[in-house]
Amino acid sequence: MPPENLTGRTVGGYRLLERVGEGGTATVYRAEHPEHQRCAVKILKERLRQDPTAIKRFLREAGYGSRVHHPAVVWTYGFGEEDGLYYMALEWADGQPLSTVVHRTGRLAPDLVAHIITQLAAGLATAHQAGIIHRDLKPDNIVFDANTRTVKLLDFGIARDAQQDPSDRLTRTGFFVGTLHYVAPEALSGELVGEAADTYSLATISYFLLTGRRPYSGESPRELFQQLLTEPPIPLSEAAKGVSFPRKLENAVMRGLGKDPAKRQAGVLEFARDVAEGVAAADEQPTSPKGLVGALKSLWGGNRPKE
Repeated sequence: MPPENLTGRTVGGYRLLERVGEGGTATVYRAEHPEHQRCAVKILKERLRQDPTAIKRFLREAGYGSRVHHPAVVWTYGFGEEDGLYYMALEWADGQPLSTVVHRTGRLAPDLVAHIITQLAAGLATAHQAGIIHRDLKPDNIVFDANTRTVKLLDFGIARDAQQDPSDRLTRTGFFVGTLHYVAPEALSGELVGEAADTYSLATISYFLLTGRRPYSGESPRELFQQLLTEPPIPLSEAAKGVSFPRKLENAVMRGLGKDPAKRQAGVLEFARDVAEGVAAADEQPTSPKGLVGALKSLWGGNRPKE
């Protein structure tokens, strides 16, 4: 059976112009709206429209996103149900995922990393102030616009409300949520995590942007799971061959990667401040990859919210 295509329909006042992506639970359309102009609309897949848990999770994601208003976070314009279609309308984010940027250009210059992390931390702090913990921070969920050097955080699909009654959770106790390469060690037990888990994930993203590698070398999920629980991360200065980093910058990132949440920075803003100060403290920053500026400028094209 061919996939459902609602192009040409109007849902919730949003005219669906083009089917541009598909995830596990929703289809993404480029759309237009009289007030918001260009935007993206996610439609819950047909096979899930009779699943109460899937519907609740989809609408909860939209609700969380609508509570966070910050330039570094994709804005959720609206959501709901119309004629049996569950939808959420989102700000359209220009650019490419950070994962694509690094894969195309290699590691990023420390000053650019500090600029990116500062923006992300501000957006996350706004989410935390609204009681929302993202829980799935990763380069795939962050869009970077090379022309403006700005980022947009996407996807509150597995976020949680810090004030939520634990009995109302949609994930079974004992099952962790998140992406293994970026999830905090305390999340692996499946217990509810706090803001410190987002700090850990932000530190892992910083490590990846600076080195092009991740803090653990495990290739299989089982090996990586074990390393996250029992082994220290690879020191930042050993991750990129032939590259050294200022001691203050390395200390900032490695502190954010601490297994004990209480020993990390007090929050994402403090982590970003430490990274920025570590970069500024460098007498001589590592040489940027050849052609980085030109490569970043060549990145173009719209990106739709990732499912």
